[in-house]
Amino acid sequence: MKLYNTLSRQKEEFVPITPNEAKIYACGPTVYNFVHIGNARPMCVFDVLRRYLEYKGYKVTFVQNFTDIDDKIINRANEEGTDYLTVSRRYIDEYKKDAAGLNVRPASVHPLATENIDGIQEIISTLIEKGYAYAVENGDVYFRTLKDKGYGKLSHQPLEDLQAGARIATGEVKEDAMDFALWKGAKPGEPYWESPWGHGRPGWHIECSAMVRRYLGKTIDIHCGGQDLIFPHHENEIAQSECCNGVPFSHYWLHNGYINVDNKKMSKSLHNFFTVRDVANAYGYEPIRYLMVSAHYRMPINYNEEMIGQCKASLDRLYNCRDNLAFVLKNAQSGAKDSDAAVKEKLENSRAAFEAAMDDDLNTANAVAALFEMAKTINTELSADKAPGKELCQYAYDLFTKLADVLGLLYSRPAAGAEADDGEAAEIEALIAQRAQARKEKNWAEADRIRDEFKARGIVLEDTPQGVKWHKA
Repeated sequence: MKLYNTLSRQKEEFVPITPNEAKIYACGPTVYNFVHIGNARPMCVFDVLRRYLEYKGYKVTFVQNFTDIDDKIINRANEEGTDYLTVSRRYIDEYKKDAAGLNVRPASVHPLATENIDGIQEIISTLIEKGYAYAVENGDVYFRTLKDKGYGKLSHQPLEDLQAGARIATGEVKEDAMDFALWKGAKPGEPYWESPWGHGRPGWHIECSAMVRRYLGKTIDIHCGGQDLIFPHHENEIAQSECCNGVPFSHYWLHNGYINVDNKKMSKSLHNFFTVRDVANAYGYEPIRYLMVSAHYRMPINYNEEMIGQCKASLDRLYNCRDNLAFVLKNAQSGAKDSDAAVKEKLENSRAAFEAAMDDDLNTANAVAALFEMAKTINTELSADKAPGKELCQYAYDLFTKLADVLGLLYSRPAAGAEADDGEAAEIEALIAQRAQARKEKNWAEADRIRDEFKARGIVLEDTPQGVKWHKA
């Protein structure tokens, strides 16, 4: 498997630190509001990375933090007349609702910045001892950027360019404009923690370094996040972690591309800012998930209503394939046919294409194409009129749904008929048979009565050439 490493700017073979294990850290949200459509991309993309590594047999430890103390959180709390804990806990809960809706699996650990103050202070103290950080009178502690000779290696920006763009903000007392905060002295009315440098709270970048070290170790396999985090967040993480620990921080750095709205950068000032919740309320969560995996993760995505409608239509095609196959499987008889080997070979070719795409820098766009090619084979070769054997149908169903699950798809609708327990399903099948008999006898009144009964119970019938399918509305 090859991954594009932002650090080297090339695709590299993925070689984990420990064979058959993968340690991954993904930067999570600052929890002061609902997550927006741009946040959904790293949530879904790196969930797919985790799923595919597990599919390949890796034991994955996936850590994703919540920044639960920050200027934005404090400002939101002040606006509401509440405290930072109330705000952060509320939006952690809302994040988890959206993540579940997007079929994003919970991380192995979801650490909080405020639960890692000791580890943060330990790293800062080490950096001060090594001469890489310094405290000033107001309680702030800064990283001495120019002392780190490797600074800029992730963003690939010359040091002189970084220096030219650096500024010292009002109230900051720094040796150099490029120095960044590790610890912030408390302002009146702000939450704070005790420290050797006075009352204060952690800077944004340092929390991730502390959580990586605590939960994954000093060196990890993969660090990932949005493209906007390359500089300064991830650049600063590398600097402070490697200067403190004396070893490489992460072997691979993965960053997803931006999401535009109607071909424009998403921005509140342009009134094209959408939360995941807003879009999900209008279209459902799964079309959002499909949109995120339908393009290569490093490429930009354009979001608009037409695009999300196309995603819904594409999902319908995949669901129809799955449900048609489930219907055929239920009625199939055991036994093999001479053509089974050729059909199985086509299915295996699609599996191979899927895996080749995913092994090529997580190319989910080509993986989705391989899934549709498999659907084409299933629709053509495993229809009821060809009377395929149960064993081949079961093999196809298991393979199709397994690959869809790697992408995190086909999760929001149960398979046709799966919504009922065995007793209710048997009752429904019996009524379908009665309706079929009534129609055969041209007893239209009875057939309509049975259909109306189904409608009242929220059961939708679909007459197909292969027979009657049903599902709950």
